[in-house]
Amino acid sequence: MIGPLHTTTRWRGTAAALALWSLLAGCSTTPPTRFYALDAVAVPASAAGQASVPGPRPGAAATTVAVRTVAVPGAVDRPQFVVRSGDSRVSLDEYHRWAGPLRDEIARVVAGNLAADLGGPVVTVSAALPSTSDLVVLLDVQRFDAKAGEGVEVDVVWIVRRAADDAPGRSGRSVVRESASGAGYEALVAAYNRALARASRDIAAAIRAG
Repeated sequence: MIGPLHTTTRWRGTAAALALWSLLAGCSTTPPTRFYALDAVAVPASAAGQASVPGPRPGAAATTVAVRTVAVPGAVDRPQFVVRSGDSRVSLDEYHRWAGPLRDEIARVVAGNLAADLGGPVVTVSAALPSTSDLVVLLDVQRFDAKAGEGVEVDVVWIVRRAADDAPGRSGRSVVRESASGAGYEALVAAYNRALARASRDIAAAIRAG
């Protein structure tokens, strides 16, 4: 005959086993974290048939351009992918994140686009402004918004100036909207890449104009 104490003990053991199973089952269904990186997608000037910046004289040093992102909106300056779901509501996805700090990603991609677009200059990315650079490009990102299933909007105020002096140089603003070619975060990242490539072309035009 099984007494009440034995029955209670067995019930507690079964409950503990079920709780452990539920915990393990919950852990096994946690989605993996995915990381995304922006990419430079500008076509090299020679391949696109554009006039590139004249190359340096034989033996002369190549023109260097330092690209720096000075500001990114606080709402998106975080590891999580941020998606707008309305005019004033945003969603942070803990399981979809940027591979690196967003301001560094943007500067790196603009630098890569400029290197491809201009052809001649050597473009570098720098957190500080190196005194050895000939030109400095400063990026003030006003908007870096994404809407799931729709696309992205990138608004960048930029300045191109010579590093050797404090002259204001040339400034401009690139407001670019790109539709997403499909659903999911990969489509939004691709749209961001195209938007930054278009903004980079505006900056390249200012560099060519001197």
